[in-house]
Amino acid sequence: MNLPYFLGCPQWQHPAWNSRLPAGSTPLERYSQVLNCVEGNTTFYATPTKAQCGQWRSQVSDNFRFLLKFPRSITHDQLLAASHKELRDFLDIVEPLQDVLGPFLLQLPATFGPQQLNNLWRFLDNLPPPLSCTVEVRHGAFFQKGEVERELNRGLRERKTARVCLDSRGLFAARADSESIRDAQRKKPNVPIHLLPVEASPVIRYIGHPDLESNRQYLSPWVERVAHWIEQGVRPFVFIHMPDNGDALNLVSLWSELLHERLPQAPILHFNEKQPQLGLF
Repeated sequence: MNLPYFLGCPQWQHPAWNSRLPAGSTPLERYSQVLNCVEGNTTFYATPTKAQCGQWRSQVSDNFRFLLKFPRSITHDQLLAASHKELRDFLDIVEPLQDVLGPFLLQLPATFGPQQLNNLWRFLDNLPPPLSCTVEVRHGAFFQKGEVERELNRGLRERKTARVCLDSRGLFAARADSESIRDAQRKKPNVPIHLLPVEASPVIRYIGHPDLESNRQYLSPWVERVAHWIEQGVRPFVFIHMPDNGDALNLVSLWSELLHERLPQAPILHFNEKQPQLGLF
């Protein structure tokens, strides 16, 4: 699919997607025929082998992008105080993907606060070009529009590094009446939407309401903003999540329809079969 922006999910396979994606020899190959980027959550939990990364590269086209997460040991356990060797070892493993890497998703825990900002600057400054990051923070001080947030934003602007914009309004507007919703509300942050304009591609992570139609009101402002970026020659990354990611392709379809209405050059994505509307039963 030739899209004027990058659109993806937090994973490239799910049992509920088996009948919906095009034919292919692997889940990643099937996924990449419809969506052109993916969050690399797998590298957060377990580091792949270099051979595995080579296999992933062989399954996607040149215009596909992986936004890989750094291992949990680096971002969460050591709060970016990892040794240069640990960083170099990880970068060596993912080297086969280098030509299809988007910015790394540097997702930081709520325990990463103002006292660790120097760790962030050292980490970003030590990342060898042309590699780059996009940074997601979760500590409350970074959302208070005070000097701490200004310091964070200044440092990111100086390094031409995007700040991930996480929109979880739909998720937290839902009643916690299923285990998947309760689990998502426990794990995902409920933080304000702070978007930082910088000289880097914007990265939006949207976590939806389980009732498909309820997402329209939350997606509407993003439709306008993403369309404006595309019209300005910017190519943003948009990631679609659901409390149960088996439902994510339904939300991808809705998103693509809404964006196409505003921007006809952004095609509607079609999957193999129509799924029952969410939220009816």
